Amino acid sequence: MASNEEHYTLPRPSFDKPVKILIVVAPYYKDIANELVKGATDEIEAAGGFHEVIEVPGALEVPTAIGIAERMSNFDGYVALGCVIRGETTHYETVCNDSSRALALLGLQGLCIGNGILTVENHEQARVRAEAAGQNKGGGAAAAALHLLALARRWGGARKGVGFVPARDEFQVAGGSQGKDSA
Repeated sequence: MASNEEHYTLPRPSFDKPVKILIVVAPYYKDIANELVKGATDEIEAAGGFHEVIEVPGALEVPTAIGIAERMSNFDGYVALGCVIRGETTHYETVCNDSSRALALLGLQGLCIGNGILTVENHEQARVRAEAAGQNKGGGAAAAALHLLALARRWGGARKGVGFVPARDEFQVAGGSQGKDSA
């Protein structure tokens, strides 16, 4: 059983200026969601960060909410929380695979996301993994987001644009060269 295994945990990162993290949770199984959120908020606060918690209907909506927040708000990182318990249909695979894939794609775009969406066979497995005093997968997801954010700040600087930046009747290629707009 995984709960009896010992795992190495990276030391908590430190920040010279506080971080602001959005926790997006799908509270379909409210008791599990509450434990995940408790673990995540404790970890963020222990790192000196601030957080906001929003709820969405289900695990499939978590990545969409994170994408919207990235475009329209000012969060440094994100924690995705929820629980998917296997049922009698293939819906389980769809929800698990698509939510995970969408979060990975957002991460590859540069977002600092910790994925704490549990994918389990039954409620007892979820409870064991969610308990903040136990396996604390919510805290682990927050720690992952914080570690990615620490890397982003370490390697950060001005982002280089990709493509074209409109400039009146001329266009500017990201990186400096210009040309006449033919449209």
